[in-house]
Amino acid sequence: LKANGGADAGFGIFLVGSLLAVMVGAASGVVMGLVIAFTRAHPILVSLSMMIFLRGLGEFLTRGGDISGFPPFVGVIGHGSVAGIPVPLIVFVLCVLAWHLLLGRTKLGFNTYMIGSNLEATRYSGINTRNAIVLVYTLSGVMCSIAGIIMLARFNSVRIGHGESYLLITVLACFLGGVNPFGGFGRVIPVFVALVVLQLLSSGLNLIGANQHLATAVWGILLVGVMILRWAVSRIKISIVRRGS
Repeated sequence: LKANGGADAGFGIFLVGSLLAVMVGAASGVVMGLVIAFTRAHPILVSLSMMIFLRGLGEFLTRGGDISGFPPFVGVIGHGSVAGIPVPLIVFVLCVLAWHLLLGRTKLGFNTYMIGSNLEATRYSGINTRNAIVLVYTLSGVMCSIAGIIMLARFNSVRIGHGESYLLITVLACFLGGVNPFGGFGRVIPVFVALVVLQLLSSGLNLIGANQHLATAVWGILLVGVMILRWAVSRIKISIVRRGS
């Protein structure tokens, strides 16, 4: 972007840069999906490996510095509004609806739940599990790219590792939203509600003048509490079943 005008660049250059960013995210997802699908490596290990690779590559390309100085119209994406609704919130809701429909109304969504429940049984049922895995990771990479573009517009700068601070929030939102870490169960809308609750919690702490880092500490304690609560609920269910039998 800087090489093509910097702060005076036109919308066309920004659009090309955004499309390239989405393509890079999709390509990263394709690579991860292929590795996981064909080698059956653990998804978490593959994700961490890709994160380290992309971070190192980004540090090399940017020489560890920030990239800033974007055209004024980019700020509209991060701080603008339509009918009083912030643009980032509109993009977020559209993405939530897209994933809700994809997981609940499409063949890919059904296959994703099946793979999460039992990969081998899904493969023996005739479903092409490799294609489904690669496609899901590709779409996830596209979502990461869109999130990066929104962050660029909000901060008016880009730095490698900006999104790493949201890793804990992502995991916590999934746990609060009822996503099974072992796969096979999870819905988009409950995760969306969990994100809203976490944001309200963060905003409440800011309103009372609490330290910004206190929110991270509260989220960490909340994550541990959710895991303990899930364990307790599972034990209670097992006890009820045993008594009933």
